[in-house]
Amino acid sequence: MKICIVSDSHDNRRLLEYAAADAKARGAGAILHCGDVVAPTTLRVLKKFDLPVHAIHGNNIGDLYAMNQLAHEPDSLLRYHGQDAVVHLGGRSLFMVHYPHYALGMALTGDYDLVCCGHDHRVSVRAIANIRGGTTWLVNPGTVGGVGKEPTYVLADLAALSFAVHDVPASAGEACNTPPVSVHA
Repeated sequence: MKICIVSDSHDNRRLLEYAAADAKARGAGAILHCGDVVAPTTLRVLKKFDLPVHAIHGNNIGDLYAMNQLAHEPDSLLRYHGQDAVVHLGGRSLFMVHYPHYALGMALTGDYDLVCCGHDHRVSVRAIANIRGGTTWLVNPGTVGGVGKEPTYVLADLAALSFAVHDVPASAGEACNTPPVSVHA
């Protein structure tokens, strides 16, 4: 299973939509948003892709009541988890949190195959040696909203535990035309 990992959209609906379109065209079966959505209505652009969306809040929280309401609409594929989340997808255990220092601590436990975070808008894909003697992947997709950095997202292949960093296309028509930077297990 492939998943689209984004963070820090900061209300940029257009870039979030372009990232989701590109990821779906590349085979993504779900979207993880690692916080700083801000206005919950930003996530409405994802509805047309008909993919499950798992979202947490960050430090730019926005309206938590509206986020909860959006997640409970009758046809919503959005799962709003609050501050952090444990998600099971593609036979893997994933942990989501906004803050990199918290994410590193959770990766070190060895309880998860993949830990995703955001906050600092810096793309990072690292294999972390955990306390159980194994490896946990720590992924920060950067900022899908292009806040202070170029807009990016990560496409993860959970079966292979491989990760490709993608620039967000400048338009909907450019989906799948940008080559990724890949990291493999």
